[in-house]
Amino acid sequence: MQRHNPSVVAITGASAGVGRATVELLAGRGCRLALLARDRGGLSDTAATVEALGGRALALPVDVADAAAVEQAAAAAEDELGPIDTWINCAMVTVFSPVSEMAPEEFRRVMEVTYLGYVHGTLAALKRMKPRDAGVIVQVGSALAYRAIPLQSAYCAAKFAVRGFTDALRSELLHDRSRVRLSMVQLPAVNTPQFEWARNRLGRQPRPVPPIFAPEVAARAVLRAAEEAPRELWLGGSAIKAIVGGALAPGLADRLLATQGYDGQMTEEPAADRPGNLQAPVAGLHRRQGRFAARARKHALALKPETLRAAVTLAAAGLAAGALVGGVRRMLR
Repeated sequence: MQRHNPSVVAITGASAGVGRATVELLAGRGCRLALLARDRGGLSDTAATVEALGGRALALPVDVADAAAVEQAAAAAEDELGPIDTWINCAMVTVFSPVSEMAPEEFRRVMEVTYLGYVHGTLAALKRMKPRDAGVIVQVGSALAYRAIPLQSAYCAAKFAVRGFTDALRSELLHDRSRVRLSMVQLPAVNTPQFEWARNRLGRQPRPVPPIFAPEVAARAVLRAAEEAPRELWLGGSAIKAIVGGALAPGLADRLLATQGYDGQMTEEPAADRPGNLQAPVAGLHRRQGRFAARARKHALALKPETLRAAVTLAAAGLAAGALVGGVRRMLR
């Protein structure tokens, strides 16, 4: 497949965090950007930044849990900006809580945004891209799409669901010989405002599990996925270890997370008395960075899983060849 050059891009979760960092990166390349998010103020601020960077922006206030609203936003984006060639799904909400303290409506809301929001965006993109037989859809995922952790059960379930949906759709596109391409980026812990505005009942302030990476690092990986459309892109050594380690030794990972997965997600500060953004946006926090910028890394390894598989196969072949040579030598003595 040829390298894809994003021109007209729709992105959900565009007003903050990884979404906003990606928007700013694309704006610097002169892209026309359809910005989808709930908060009008955050969208307006993001749109102004896009214009200052040389891009063109259309702010579209929308809750991605509303399929009809997402479809209307996609139609408005094409009317104003032209055919969408890249769609990036990035909107998310989470709840920091033990399962036993979660309410059914909280599970439902996290799934509606963090999973079904991706489905709605993907359907809106496919409706336009499949007839043109061109386009790239990028799902912004997480290492937690492979290895679930305690205290974020709803979010982990949603990311697992996104991966399952994406894999199923990829097979269908291959069956149809469609040139629409699909990619998923599995992120590590990123310093975004979610740790300040997510609903929290841990008793202490939540934090990303170290090592922490800057949103710009994630944005570069998302852009690479949009341009190259690999099947998946794993970002950061911590994400790679979580995915591979969870696959090789899931029981050990369970026990490690049972002992380390609680304090690792909390600071020593008491939980702040503030509203969460589960049902409605929180004003004033729509920015790229969270409050852990001093600890956030500016670079990370980005790995295609097939590269890892090739390396493992090569290493295994090397070990087998070494064993064969050693056996022959012993026979010849």
